[in-house]
Amino acid sequence: MNSDSQNWLSYLPYLWKPVVIRMLFLGFSAGLPLLLIFSSLSLWLNEAGVNKSEVTYFSWAALGYSFKFIWAPLVGSMPIPFLTQRLGQRRSWLLLSQMAILLSIVAMALTDPANGENGLLVMAIAAVALGFSSATQDIVIDAYRIESGSVKVQALMSSMYITGYRLGLIAAGAGALFLADSFGSSMASYNYSAWRTSYLVMAALMCSGLITTFFIPEPVSKKIDLNSLFSYRDHGALLVTFIIAVMGFVGVFYLSADITQQLKINLAKLANNTELAAILIEGLRLTVGVCVALLIAKTISASGFTNPKLLNYFYISPVQDFFQRYSGRQILLLLALISLYRISDIVLGVISNVFYSDMGFSKTDIAAVVKTFGLIMALAGGFLGGLIALKVGIIPALFIGALLSSLTNLLFMVLANGSASIEVLYLVIAADNLSAGIATTAFVAFLSSLVNISFTAMQYAIFSSTMTLFPKILGGYSGSMVTAVGYPNFFIITFLLGIPVLFLIAMLRLDKTFHATNDGKECN
Repeated sequence: MNSDSQNWLSYLPYLWKPVVIRMLFLGFSAGLPLLLIFSSLSLWLNEAGVNKSEVTYFSWAALGYSFKFIWAPLVGSMPIPFLTQRLGQRRSWLLLSQMAILLSIVAMALTDPANGENGLLVMAIAAVALGFSSATQDIVIDAYRIESGSVKVQALMSSMYITGYRLGLIAAGAGALFLADSFGSSMASYNYSAWRTSYLVMAALMCSGLITTFFIPEPVSKKIDLNSLFSYRDHGALLVTFIIAVMGFVGVFYLSADITQQLKINLAKLANNTELAAILIEGLRLTVGVCVALLIAKTISASGFTNPKLLNYFYISPVQDFFQRYSGRQILLLLALISLYRISDIVLGVISNVFYSDMGFSKTDIAAVVKTFGLIMALAGGFLGGLIALKVGIIPALFIGALLSSLTNLLFMVLANGSASIEVLYLVIAADNLSAGIATTAFVAFLSSLVNISFTAMQYAIFSSTMTLFPKILGGYSGSMVTAVGYPNFFIITFLLGIPVLFLIAMLRLDKTFHATNDGKECN
């Protein structure tokens, strides 16, 4: 297609294609659970009088999002008895994960965290179940999106998915809090029934995802029929191995709680840096947990309990496929780009709410401008990003998004050097969220173009986990950076962090062998 000969309006009909529209509802289903684990739940626990140190433990419920690639192969290929034969591989797992999400939210709603240790324990278990099932749903939706639409409409599908996702965040964030407040719960007067009703409403909203799953078609897949190669016993053995390994991982975290806290205190005194001590010790703890889980899995596999051919197909082949399709130079470029593309926005985002407060903006201002108006601009940016990618190609859209994301970080210097002008805040938030929407849509479409349809779930899960790992680690230092250099210089640093990304995209754009490898995927 010659993009120069097309009018922008000619691309609008693509927005109304069923394959694009259905991503709005699946995106909403994916976005809804996240804040029910984080911000909304944190406020609920705080109002219930739960100790703040115990509240932070609930962040472990989101570990599933960071390590979902570990069980992605199971979700991608393991058939579910009865369901898979009737609904297909993707829809059966969608239904199972959505039912698990709904039941987890209901379990949280029916648990009062103020009811002693037992109430808190049940709430923790339900939150972990919600995080795990929600991450599982993400795996399936990503695979479904990639398999159900041509690469031509992937950018628009991504933008529609992100739109639905953000609407889900609004429902679970602002919506849940509004309901709890309306039903009479506050810091001064905790009301369990208010939160129960709020979470039950959220569970009811998850029915939109269930209904969508029943009506959407199963994508046509050219993958090998694993049922003809492996038995239910093979899949079941791998599932049991995975569960035991997870139990080992959780056991490490549970048994190391006291010693970890003491090590943090000792290292913080030695290094005179509490944040660095926490990152290093938690990183060590995480590494030990992963190693224990891997050792358990390897020991069980060595015993002959699991089928080595199934392990090879699930875990080794997807990685080998990626390394076989691209040269060593291309792999380094791709991994660097995936790891760094969102770094400037994520590092700034960690400290952004503190910055707004320090600049004198009230909570009402932040809610109205940053959360509400900002979301509207992000949605507009998502649609615009999809149209740009369709018009000029994914990689040019990727460059535009990265450039705008870096440049708009400099606008925060206007706020930092001036007064708390609400007009300037609107301008900065509009530019920042619009560029973020463009960048996110282009990036999701780019990741989708790298995936081999034979290993959709595993490969995309690895990519999506990799893209936030380093930025989030660096973002943990954002508070220390601001303390050391001040806000204006910090915003310059976040701008500079985005410059290498532009060079990486340019190098990839000039790599003709990369485009030959991705021939037909319209990355140019």
